[in-house]
Amino acid sequence: MAWQRLPTSVWPVLPGTVPVLDWLAAEQGHVGATYSKEPSTAPAWLDQVRWDERGLVPVIAQEQGSNDVLMVAWMNREALLQTWARGQAVYWSRSRNKLWHKGEESGHVQTVHDIRLDCDQDVILLKVKQEHGIACHTGRHSCFYLQLDGEGWQAVEPVLCDPERIYR
Repeated sequence: MAWQRLPTSVWPVLPGTVPVLDWLAAEQGHVGATYSKEPSTAPAWLDQVRWDERGLVPVIAQEQGSNDVLMVAWMNREALLQTWARGQAVYWSRSRNKLWHKGEESGHVQTVHDIRLDCDQDVILLKVKQEHGIACHTGRHSCFYLQLDGEGWQAVEPVLCDPERIYR
């Protein structure tokens, strides 16, 4: 916590603070931005991650409490920075070649409770609360719903919601 003048220099600014900053700006006749949407310099901890040659790192999303592995995805520096700032998972979509805020279409956001880096510093683990219990685009709780039974892969997790209803 620190006293600030407009525009503020602290980052991140919590969403509930924005209306207060707007009110103060109007009261003081301040014109222009009241806060920065990104830090002036990248936090030093970002440089400790061993990004691959594409600037990506694999991410495991694990459910807080049950410890179920929900999914594996990828992050670039911006995705990790936004995840940390928002408190919700933001990934890098390799197929769409863009940032992807988990749940932006489905509403099944992942609230991040803990961000960890493995001993080799090349894999990130997110401990998350999965909203509505569905992490997989197939409508299942986890993306790891196929189990090898010796004959082939069998679906062993139920569909909780028809994907046609989730992604209209």
